[in-house]
Amino acid sequence: MKKRIIFIIIFIISVIGLVIIQYRYLNIGLNLAQVRFNQNIGQTIKIIKTDLSDNNQLTFLLGKAITNDDTYFKTNMDSLRDASNYFLTDFLETRLLENGIKTDFSYKIYVKDTSLFLNSDNYLDEGVKLKKYPIELQGYLPNSINKKVILELQFQKINEYFLFQLSGLTIPSLIFLAAIIFVVIWVLKSFYWQQSVITMTNDFINNLTHELKTPVFSIGLATKMLQQQENERSKTYLEIIRNQNERLKEHIDKVLQLASLESKQSALQLVETDFYPPLKKLCEEFSLISEMEDVNFSYEIGEEILMLKCDPLHLANAIHNLLDNAKKYCKESPKVFLKTEIKNKKLYIIVEDNGIGIDKKDQKNIFKKHYRVSQGNLYLVKGYGLGLSYVKKIINLHKGSIELVSALNKGTKIIVKLPLVK
Repeated sequence: MKKRIIFIIIFIISVIGLVIIQYRYLNIGLNLAQVRFNQNIGQTIKIIKTDLSDNNQLTFLLGKAITNDDTYFKTNMDSLRDASNYFLTDFLETRLLENGIKTDFSYKIYVKDTSLFLNSDNYLDEGVKLKKYPIELQGYLPNSINKKVILELQFQKINEYFLFQLSGLTIPSLIFLAAIIFVVIWVLKSFYWQQSVITMTNDFINNLTHELKTPVFSIGLATKMLQQQENERSKTYLEIIRNQNERLKEHIDKVLQLASLESKQSALQLVETDFYPPLKKLCEEFSLISEMEDVNFSYEIGEEILMLKCDPLHLANAIHNLLDNAKKYCKESPKVFLKTEIKNKKLYIIVEDNGIGIDKKDQKNIFKKHYRVSQGNLYLVKGYGLGLSYVKKIINLHKGSIELVSALNKGTKIIVKLPLVK
């Protein structure tokens, strides 16, 4: 529960941090866009002042419209002002576009200290927050009127214009931020769902194994009673029953300890010990079982001290799982061979068989939990895909490694490498 809260807090802080950083980058972008706009508008103003300083058709028409002088035109004053507005709007729009400014604007051209003016239809008076650029005209117009003439440019929605300039950065950033939030939430949700499934599985295994302890105890008790009346004929079979019952009991304990491994509790007790005796005993017991099942089993382990830092019970169970798999996955005349070698200060335990082998595409998944190799929709051997996963986990906890060499219909070789104690 504490980890979940920590993950959520880290996620929230990270998202808030990304939003703050994005906001600051947006402010920087807006400031840069404003600087660039001011540079462009400054260049445009210079061009407008130059073009409107000469005596040309546009300035002549503007002068007559501002002063309400229609003596040179055979039209009424309203038409004259409309024509002036049209040509001046077209002139200003062209000059702004030439300098990279493409946004809505309005204007007012007026004579200072008089009521004479001419403005566009969308011009707004005071009371509205606008970006204004007054331009004092020179040349023909102020000289013909003998007063100062001001052309005032207005830009409405200038902030929206700046944001539009940054849309190539802001929109992808917002999309990526939303995608990151979605993916992180999905990952956290999947993670906690898997944790819940693992917890439920471990609870089920614990309950099941505890229930199995009762019949195992009963079998052990019945075996002891029968051994008191044993004869030469039944002695071997009772010994096998007793040994396998003990092994079943150990397996149950192993599963219970595996559950604690999954919950990250210490399940292994690693001590420096000679692994030769438990390995020898394992091979002898497996040899007895193999004789009863017509399996050709042989082994070469020598008679030398194999000093390992290990948990003998779990390590022996892991090797037994490898032998059991080698025996089960053979179609006919199964042959299983185990041998040990010492190389580079490591103990090599090699298990070979003449079984059905494993396809190359399945080899990378063979040690995954619950993974089982099938032929079509049929599994050749019943099971739950836990054996090799358990082997891999135990070998890793012993700081060892496991190597698989196999091919279809050519058998399998598994090499376990364990570090020897100096």
